[in-house]
Amino acid sequence: MSVRGQAIEVCTYRPTNRAAGPLFLVFHGMLRNAEAYRDFATVLGDRFGAVIAAPEFDTNRFPAEAYQRGGIFRNGRPQPKDQWTYSLVPPLVAELRRREGRPDWPCYYIGHSAGGQFLVRLAAFLSTDAKRIVAVNPGAHIFPTRDLAFPYGFGGLPAELGDDGAIKRFLAQPLTLYLGTADVLPKDLDMKPEAMKQGATRIERGRANYRLAQQVAAARGWPLHWRLVEAPGIGHNARAMFSHPNCAEALFGPRTP
Repeated sequence: MSVRGQAIEVCTYRPTNRAAGPLFLVFHGMLRNAEAYRDFATVLGDRFGAVIAAPEFDTNRFPAEAYQRGGIFRNGRPQPKDQWTYSLVPPLVAELRRREGRPDWPCYYIGHSAGGQFLVRLAAFLSTDAKRIVAVNPGAHIFPTRDLAFPYGFGGLPAELGDDGAIKRFLAQPLTLYLGTADVLPKDLDMKPEAMKQGATRIERGRANYRLAQQVAAARGWPLHWRLVEAPGIGHNARAMFSHPNCAEALFGPRTP
């Protein structure tokens, strides 16, 4: 698929019960294995009648600076918004809607591990029409504070990206932090000093980010549209997180009686 002149491979799954279902855009982890993530997410497609679309961001064109950190900086220099990797997402969704003939097709973003990092930071800097942005087991976050430097916080960013207005918009995003309570092993975890200030494990970092968001929103009187959802006993495993019953709450909110 061509998106803003970039060829992006998109792996899809179309369940038989998809007639009125949503679109789930699935973001892979650091292995850049979109096909595997499409397969992991078929359980969600079948459960909710959702078409699954998993774009692949290869390491040659999208190294960590451009994927996990969204391409906001390149070689230490801030980039124009239209050069961000994040800015590929809305036109990708628009093209999928065009092909489906559903211009108002409701779309949800869900990404695991590095894909979770991509989505937490996307939520910090880009407005979309996503119904929900679900960051699953991200290894590091952007916290709503300037006390940590980007990519771990809003410190050191240009004013239009790091001022109070930017943090307020971040807290108002429809973001879910969906965490496995057993995601405590250090394999492939960001161990840089700034990352360690967020917590020693992925579950600690996710809980700390949500807790800080609550504190900032309460102190400033700002709206907070985030959710924290946990999958008890699940570790750093995309298939298990997607298959867990609590993934429904991560996407759609708590069930009403």
